[in-house]
Amino acid sequence: QPLVLQLGGSNPMELAQCARIGNEFGYNEINLNVGCPSDKVQHHKIGACLMAEPSLVRECLQAMAEHSQVPVTIKHRIGLDDDDSYETFAAFVDEVQGDHCQVFYVHARNAILQGLSPKQNREIPPLQYAKVYRLKQDFPHLQIIINGGI
Repeated sequence: QPLVLQLGGSNPMELAQCARIGNEFGYNEINLNVGCPSDKVQHHKIGACLMAEPSLVRECLQAMAEHSQVPVTIKHRIGLDDDDSYETFAAFVDEVQGDHCQVFYVHARNAILQGLSPKQNREIPPLQYAKVYRLKQDFPHLQIIINGGI
């Protein structure tokens, strides 16, 4: 059965090394977690806070893909804090997608980076599936998979 290695980080070269190691251990997919809202990981520039830096996320994904023989994918949210505009969400996906990453696992709610625990972040911000459906219409060449709250 498929086995996915999920990585957290923001250093492209370190993530590339981890992707290479993941390949050696036989993982079927390498996933970059850009969805975790925990303040513990934010301090290390890991997780959902990276949605504010799509060019860095793209660099990370490209480096991972260059060192991987299996697909490199991403898990992310639809937005950060109070910014739940579709335009920002779609711009993030547009910036990070490419030959290096064509599978997007989307947790269909915003990540609130201050004031909510990770558990609350899985329950309180409302799910917005319509934005994910629209994303699929606007990016038909990508595999968009709803994640979270299912």
